[in-house]
Amino acid sequence: MTRAFLFPGQGSQIVGMGKDLADTFATARAVFQEVDDALSQKLSQLMWEGPEADLTLTENAQPALMATSLAVARVIEAETGKRLADLGVAVAGHSLGEYSALAAVGALTVSDTARLLKRRGQAMQKAVPLGTGAMAALLGVEISVAQEIAEAAAQGEVCDIANDNGGGQVVLSGTAGAIARAVAFAPTKGVKRALPLPVSAPFHCRLMQPAADTMSEALAEVAMVRPSLPVVINVTARPEQDTDKLRRSLVEQVTGRVRWNESISHMANVMGISQFVELGSGKVLTGLVKRIAKDATGLSISGPADIEAFLKTL
Repeated sequence: MTRAFLFPGQGSQIVGMGKDLADTFATARAVFQEVDDALSQKLSQLMWEGPEADLTLTENAQPALMATSLAVARVIEAETGKRLADLGVAVAGHSLGEYSALAAVGALTVSDTARLLKRRGQAMQKAVPLGTGAMAALLGVEISVAQEIAEAAAQGEVCDIANDNGGGQVVLSGTAGAIARAVAFAPTKGVKRALPLPVSAPFHCRLMQPAADTMSEALAEVAMVRPSLPVVINVTARPEQDTDKLRRSLVEQVTGRVRWNESISHMANVMGISQFVELGSGKVLTGLVKRIAKDATGLSISGPADIEAFLKTL
């Protein structure tokens, strides 16, 4: 069995995530403590006790999701006595999950990753005044039709494809007016459902350029080493280990499309990956894998019972 590890993005956060890991494994506790120390913030307390509104804030959700994913990864490594590089052939992460993936395979330290994600969350929130941007999910649509809808709805404003998630799910991002027009126009193009998303900013579109500039500066200050496994990156949907290209991709993904459909397809059809293991909170990516790579198996690991079940399969 050829295995890849996946790391979830924003939206997978939930109050209580990682608590059972910390209660059970000293290795997990050490990861959460390292993140708390790096941020000079009791992020773990917020993760485990809430309030949910504060955890959902982009600047908190991003490092919190990374911390949970890294805690799972480190526990698996400790319990097996093997690195992820010994257990799989590639990693990939959805949006902020790409940072988690890089930390999991040693390209970035956990502390640096936490600080980068805190800054990324703050920069993305600041890039566009509240209420002027929006996002919407189109369900039951081909990417080419979604592109037509985005172009028709723009009318001089920004309406970009933010995520091609696979299984007919495409997310649009841009100015509030353009997104509202896209939602209204979508049914005329055969889209099953068009849903405005409850987000605080229009991620992965051209309006995020100020945040991309901020991350370019932030990433230039951080050491990055060659990852122990190829990282299939969002902006190209191809495996990469060159640190200059990886650093550049993290800047480009702030305004660029998350090519998740293409990423999973490439791993399954070109790299021959037959098992996708999602590490961290939730099962969103596991669900997407089932729609994209129908012959592959998907597995999500978030707590001690999941880890125990996974270890028995090795």
